[in-house]
Amino acid sequence: MSESARRAEIIDGLKASFPVVVSSAPFGMLFGALAVKNGLTIGESVAMSATVYAGASQMVGIELFGKSIAPWLVVLSIFAVNFRHVLYSASVGRRLAQWPALARWAGFFFLVDPQYAEAERRGEQGLPVSPAWYFAMAAPIYVFWFIDTWIGATFGALIKDPHGLGLDFLLPLYFLGMVMGFRQRPLWLPIVAASGVASVVAWHVVGSPWHVSIGALAGVALAALLAPDPGRPFA
Repeated sequence: MSESARRAEIIDGLKASFPVVVSSAPFGMLFGALAVKNGLTIGESVAMSATVYAGASQMVGIELFGKSIAPWLVVLSIFAVNFRHVLYSASVGRRLAQWPALARWAGFFFLVDPQYAEAERRGEQGLPVSPAWYFAMAAPIYVFWFIDTWIGATFGALIKDPHGLGLDFLLPLYFLGMVMGFRQRPLWLPIVAASGVASVVAWHVVGSPWHVSIGALAGVALAALLAPDPGRPFA
């Protein structure tokens, strides 16, 4: 790859990271504030964001830490929330097949929801999902995630009710836009509808966080059942 092509991919990656950095900032600060309120220190809150790096499962974790709950149940609950990353890895893995092993391992660590969506969208457009593009997008999101956590953990005590501001609603809105970005795919509507209905039913019947995995599995099951002709994406 020429130097100019690599530079163009880095710029594309940085551009792709910007809306994610903005939309995830309130969620990161909310996590930091709630983590401290639930007994974590500022350093522990930031360390959790830097090592776990998964907003939804971090929220589940801080709600369960310190309670009289068996450790294995905490781990299982977090796995239930993060199960979707198994599906992400299976999908994106084919696009990273030519990467060096160390780069692939690092790439899977940074494979959060928007990273997956943008990588899939880029691949469908016939553009390469190269390490230059991928890590140029991933690095700012990662760095600002634990910076936002530090801000929330440090200054969150000034806000009496972090949930009351409603800023954490920005991230679900971003996710909704992310899902809509795949609407041109075959069977998009029935698969999204099946996943959504299954998730809502599971939330009422089984409870959180299991509804996340159950909804994902329902969508995968329908996609497999109604798979179109080989060679065409079906989800």
